[in-house]
Amino acid sequence: MLAEIKGINEECGVFGIWGHEKAAELTYYGLHSMQHRGQEGAGVVVSDGKNLKAHKEMGLVNDVFKHADFSALSGSVAVGHVRYSTQGGKVLENVQPLLFRSQTESMALAHNGNIMNAYKLRGELEAEGSILQTSSDSEVLAHLIKRSGNKITEETISKALNQVVGAYAYIILKEDKMFVALDPTGIRPLSIGRLGDAYVVASETCAFGQIGATFEREVLPGELITISNDGLSSIRFAMRQQRKMCAMEYVYLSRPDSDVNHVNVHASRKNMGMELAKESPVEADIVVGVPDSSISAAIGYAEESGLPYEMGIIKNRYVGRTFIQPSQELREQGVKMKLSPVRSIIEGKRVIMIDDSIVRGTTSKRIVQMLKQAGAKEVHVRIASPSIQNPCYYGIDMSTRAELIAANHSVPEISNIIGADSVAYLSEAGLEKAVLKDKTIHQGICTACMTGKYPVKEEGEKEIAYTSC
Repeated sequence: MLAEIKGINEECGVFGIWGHEKAAELTYYGLHSMQHRGQEGAGVVVSDGKNLKAHKEMGLVNDVFKHADFSALSGSVAVGHVRYSTQGGKVLENVQPLLFRSQTESMALAHNGNIMNAYKLRGELEAEGSILQTSSDSEVLAHLIKRSGNKITEETISKALNQVVGAYAYIILKEDKMFVALDPTGIRPLSIGRLGDAYVVASETCAFGQIGATFEREVLPGELITISNDGLSSIRFAMRQQRKMCAMEYVYLSRPDSDVNHVNVHASRKNMGMELAKESPVEADIVVGVPDSSISAAIGYAEESGLPYEMGIIKNRYVGRTFIQPSQELREQGVKMKLSPVRSIIEGKRVIMIDDSIVRGTTSKRIVQMLKQAGAKEVHVRIASPSIQNPCYYGIDMSTRAELIAANHSVPEISNIIGADSVAYLSEAGLEKAVLKDKTIHQGICTACMTGKYPVKEEGEKEIAYTSC
């Protein structure tokens, strides 16, 4: 499970709206729909055409906006952000959107992703006299924009973007314009929608449904979009490369009702389960999924294999994602509180347990133990993604191979460690078949954490010194 990861460097969500009298309120609803992308802090910056006004706090979206004075956040334009970061970055000044004020114009910035060369760029900026106020790599872009020219324009933003390396989706707001940008490889998701005459921007399309907006299109890799009272315009700030959407968006990160790169997440996960059943069948009585992100794959596996799908594991809805907890001890306790086996369903049965991934192995071991203690005769673990063997430098903090069980043990060894009767993973080919309509310039996934094939490289920047997002 991705919940086992020691720390998540980034799993953030961005939201923006242009041209609606209830911009701040709609941003709240949009961020609420993407709460799963970050539970550490949230914020909004609103423009009334003349001034930028901010409200942000640590905590869940509901808590952050519970006491917000929306009358003081009047304006028809807003940008919002939900955040999760590494330990050491959990301070209010890192909560986004970041707001910068100058004598000429102000700027708010919301970022989803990771800048691989942030440490080097920060050093250059500091050497030139810049004083950065946060430990977030997101702040670097704001300083690069101002260094590129006194005004915040398509030209200065493009020049700044061409200096950063990594995976990023940005929404940049000044008093009278909003800019939207996606990295040239398109590793992070970002889409444009419409709500009447208003434009909406979000990391996930589920946010559109939350506020009644309709999907228009995805932001293209290397594209810089400008939204203003004159409408929407677009330029290329970099040559477009083949898209390499983060595979973990399909496997785990995105909500099932979101569409990522024109593919529905639930449908892709169901396809993963079907491909897994073709590749790794096993004699069993029932199929169960580990809630929530594995349910779709479990349904697909059961459908393809002809076995009944059963709710053999129940999730306590009032316990947050285990990887959000600040320590490994609390994460482990959270697993016990979060998941419960249904004895009457699994007792005496040969169980196929479908999960989205195994990272460290501790959570998978605990779930297998729970199932066997509840009377399961056999537990066969099937993973609806390839094994994770490599660090991610694009926003998910799987920082060392030492903490990745598949990087250090064979599949039979993993099976023995977690106490399963067998373990099998979905192949890379099976994953691609499940999530790609066709392998073109428009279609492609980043599987670097699984295969070691990194689509974006920056030599000497392997150590991420500043918290992302």
